[in-house]
Amino acid sequence: MDIGIAIFIIGLGALAAAFCLLLIGVVYAELMDCDIPRGVDGAAKLHMVHCILVGLAVIGRILDRLGLCSQVRFTRWATGLIMASRRPVPEGLRIKDLTFAEVPVRVYEPTAPSSGKRRGLVYFHGGGWVSGSIDTSDEVCRYIAMKSETTVVSVGYRLAPEHRYPTQLDDCEAATCHFLSVAADSFGVDPGRVAVGGDSAGGNLAAALCQRLAGRHQPGHLLAPCAQVLIYPALQMADFNLPSYQQNGTVPILLRARVAFYFLQYLCGEAYACPELLDGLHVPAELKLRYGRWLDPDDLPAEIKARGFERQTPSEHDGEVYHLVKAGLSAEVSPLLADDAALSAVPPAFVLTCEYDVLRDEGIFYTRRLEQLGVPVTWHNAPDSFHGVINFYNRGWLSFASAERVLERVVDYVKTL
Repeated sequence: MDIGIAIFIIGLGALAAAFCLLLIGVVYAELMDCDIPRGVDGAAKLHMVHCILVGLAVIGRILDRLGLCSQVRFTRWATGLIMASRRPVPEGLRIKDLTFAEVPVRVYEPTAPSSGKRRGLVYFHGGGWVSGSIDTSDEVCRYIAMKSETTVVSVGYRLAPEHRYPTQLDDCEAATCHFLSVAADSFGVDPGRVAVGGDSAGGNLAAALCQRLAGRHQPGHLLAPCAQVLIYPALQMADFNLPSYQQNGTVPILLRARVAFYFLQYLCGEAYACPELLDGLHVPAELKLRYGRWLDPDDLPAEIKARGFERQTPSEHDGEVYHLVKAGLSAEVSPLLADDAALSAVPPAFVLTCEYDVLRDEGIFYTRRLEQLGVPVTWHNAPDSFHGVINFYNRGWLSFASAERVLERVVDYVKTL
């Protein structure tokens, strides 16, 4: 063998070894920041899932630094390969890929005979507004459609950072309004029994859309959604130090710092202000006082606070950061922060939270506000579940038992519509 080729091969091997060691070191450091309580369903498996996701994020970060591919796009592609599925269509269900008002959708229609027009659910997937797709939510939508005998429309809204707020909400509105207009004639669905819903960022979009449509609704005009189905929704970006953030900030799959990252990607496609958001520097004192009425830990159930928390000392605000993200404090991005008049006009709600989720408390606060305003609301807190759990329904070795239990609760509510 030529000496030059031998040196090249040795050098290449050394480079690969160095890359692997770097990857292992960074992944190990990231995993050390993870803490999974014993009460979580499938804790050992969740550690494994977190390890995989962290590994992908680290590779994406390296590719980003090398200028080869953005971290967001790489992790979106890689997690899509793992989580997206398209199994054969089961008996009793018809699935179509269509376009509603230029927005891609997938429609799940039960084929069993119905005595009248069916109910409908327009579903918005989660993924922090930057990832997720119709394919990654396919198993969830199949389950809801089959078990509740409901026509489900899954919406493929455009993603950040390539497309920023309000693009995602606009896409969801366009698809929903189109479906309401054709539900009866094209799908045999009663437009008066169509709900909107989603998980995580999708729950945020569903809640925000209900407020937007309620503000525009006039008697005799196009029908509005009959209910909102919110699965561990993101509902505010004013306070990242609520008890659930303190208790679950290092519990996968959604770590505390990632929430700020996702909101920033949604709003402006940047992430440099994450530390300021986490410290609360983006909220002026007068707004902290106003939002404090709706984000008071004293209003949480005693069992929720039992795991402990510390009240945070109010911090000074940074005017530059506030102007960067002030749209995020509006009701269309933070539905929990809407005024009473807007919130009292929304349809009945189902809110599902998970005990080991940073977003748990805002779901509870949203429930409390709706109750106080006279809006019918059903709340369930899954005691052994974590954020993102429903994405692991029917995933083979990646499945979690609590995923189906959570979906059963969703189905039970949808059946009441």
